[in-house]
Amino acid sequence: MNPLLGTLHPYPFERWRLLAKDVVPSPAHRPISLGLGEPRHPTPQLIKDAIASHLAGLASYPTTLGDAGLRQAMADWVRQRYGVALDPARQLLPVIGSREALFSFAQAVVDPTWRGRPGVNLETDAPIVLCPNPFYQIYEGAALLAGARTAFANSDPARNFAADWGAVEDATWARTQLMFVCSPGNPTGAVMPLDEWKTLFELSDRHGFVIASDECYSEIYFGPEGQAPLGALDAARQLGRDDFRNLLVFTSLSKRSNVPGLRSGFVAGDAALVKSFLLYRTYHGSAMSPVVQAASEAAWRDEAHVVENRAQYRRKFAQVTPMLAGKLDVRLPDAGFYLWAGIPSHLHGGDDVAFALGLLAQYNVTVLPGSLLARPSRGVNPGAGRIRLALVAETAECVEAAERILAYIAKIS
Repeated sequence: MNPLLGTLHPYPFERWRLLAKDVVPSPAHRPISLGLGEPRHPTPQLIKDAIASHLAGLASYPTTLGDAGLRQAMADWVRQRYGVALDPARQLLPVIGSREALFSFAQAVVDPTWRGRPGVNLETDAPIVLCPNPFYQIYEGAALLAGARTAFANSDPARNFAADWGAVEDATWARTQLMFVCSPGNPTGAVMPLDEWKTLFELSDRHGFVIASDECYSEIYFGPEGQAPLGALDAARQLGRDDFRNLLVFTSLSKRSNVPGLRSGFVAGDAALVKSFLLYRTYHGSAMSPVVQAASEAAWRDEAHVVENRAQYRRKFAQVTPMLAGKLDVRLPDAGFYLWAGIPSHLHGGDDVAFALGLLAQYNVTVLPGSLLARPSRGVNPGAGRIRLALVAETAECVEAAERILAYIAKIS
């Protein structure tokens, strides 16, 4: 077996399961989970109808490039959303959800031949994949199985939890081959501003690394309609980078359209990267089912269900956030469906794991300790002392969870 499998870390939910294995949740309360970021709003009927009316597609092998109609629908959405014109034949590619695409892209980008070079030093010559911290653990797993080392840029609470790219050493930038960016961020909800994109693009030009921008939370935001979060393609366009060189954006229908089981998204950007990624995927065996393609085209061509989905999240966050803001260090995020809440020092000494275990035991509410979503870097774990609350359930359930959290805080204060 591939020895690099041994370098993988347990997933955060597996680590939490082990930490909580001896906890007996309060039998007086029904279980409520704010731990898993799985959309739970109803799937739009138009997507279900598209699946039902295209079942004949099950009799056909799909192509990796995907149907021209689907790619055109994706390109039309990008133009409508970002004002960016893409060639659907060269700058777009359907993927089986952003998760598999993020992972497989690292395998296509990272150069594995470095190990065979004369005089190679495993510690100083290995390619680097740079990640924000905290982060989506697929980034790290993809890097390690590609034979790279990981490096991290810690989030800075004083800067709206923006990753501190300025703290990354020049020697690290020089070895970086791939950089993962998540905007809006998981778990922080922070959106990268244009000046930060400018800095990253300049660094990419200087050092030659590829930027993979994970934007799966882009359509859940709390500003007014028409003031959606900035995306990497739009940032590149505004900065005169119309070729999107060394940039690939990853997006998905899972959160936007409440179809996490559909496994559908797309990548877009640099035509040269799309061409190489298509070649990789042809062998990888990741063509999208014709049935899923039809449902995806219907979803990308409709915005009404997206606006309603966003409205549900706005109503939910408008109720829950002020409930918790007086007792936890938490505020409305830029975007996404998480609250990234700090534990005050007088509650379990600010220990996020202890707080989460106590909450589960006494009130049967599951939250995810922030320290499990990050790695120690530069002497700190930037997720420590925080919990991630996924407000994905119906409003009443999220409000009940918030009430139990407040009751727990009152009990241990």
